[in-house]
Amino acid sequence: MALVSSNMLPLGHKLPSFRLDDTVSRTELESTTLHSAPAIVVAFICNHCPYVCHVSDGFTAFASDMLDRGVAVVAINANSEKTHPMDGPEHMRGLAKELGWTFPYCFDETQEVAKAFDAACTPDWYVFDGAQRLVYRGQFDDSRPGNDLPVTGRDVRAAVDAILGGRRVSAEQTPSIGCNIKWNAN
Repeated sequence: MALVSSNMLPLGHKLPSFRLDDTVSRTELESTTLHSAPAIVVAFICNHCPYVCHVSDGFTAFASDMLDRGVAVVAINANSEKTHPMDGPEHMRGLAKELGWTFPYCFDETQEVAKAFDAACTPDWYVFDGAQRLVYRGQFDDSRPGNDLPVTGRDVRAAVDAILGGRRVSAEQTPSIGCNIKWNAN
């Protein structure tokens, strides 16, 4: 495991176009299907990273709240299934079922979507407004494995709350930190 930080895609960036299979419902998800949401949360996660595991219950509660408020939530796993078989679609379905996820959890087998987002680590969080422009990228909150801070989702939640309240999202944003995405060998 190599510990890395977010690359911090420039604010205002348009939501990258993508088409992935949702391992939860086994249907196809396209970025264009998200256009009616007032906000879109995209999380690059995986099954095994200790940083993702640390926030998984908090993310589950956060996602449930966001879905109730009409916000689109999408999780994407871009890790190589060849080097990390526990991150493959079968195990993703098991994790989504165990945690009760009702939002799409998609497998980015080619890793093209992760590259389009300039994703670097798991977890890596992105929030887009209703015009599908990036308004937040960075950490879920200040909690990390072993630092004894509660998992609240404060940073991502503040961005979504600002959008829903018609306010500007603060440009002061802290990069996420976690395990590097496990890239396929070229």
